[in-house]
Amino acid sequence: MKVLYLNSNKMGEGNSELGEKLLLTFIEKVYSSINIDAILCVNSGAHLATVNNKAVELFKLFEQKGTVISTCGTCLDFYNIREKLQVGNVGSMELLVNIMNKAEKVIRP
Repeated sequence: MKVLYLNSNKMGEGNSELGEKLLLTFIEKVYSSINIDAILCVNSGAHLATVNNKAVELFKLFEQKGTVISTCGTCLDFYNIREKLQVGNVGSMELLVNIMNKAEKVIRP
């Protein structure tokens, strides 16, 4: 099992706009080159499954391949965006830990 762990809505430090662009490109390249079993979105990564249209489009493509998309419910509530979830399901910390425990590889940008 391969898991993509996204704990931010951007990649790296520095300019936020550049970081968002880099992360979307990274997710796109992962989609085209690696079979991912699950995508876990936590902290500001929760925004990726809600308001970021490009990320939502990419996640829907992953789902078509059978990838489970799970976004931290506590994170969605913290950012007050639970009702904006557009793809995947609301996950618990227990679910995230179980998925990561079963993973042979966890990929982080």
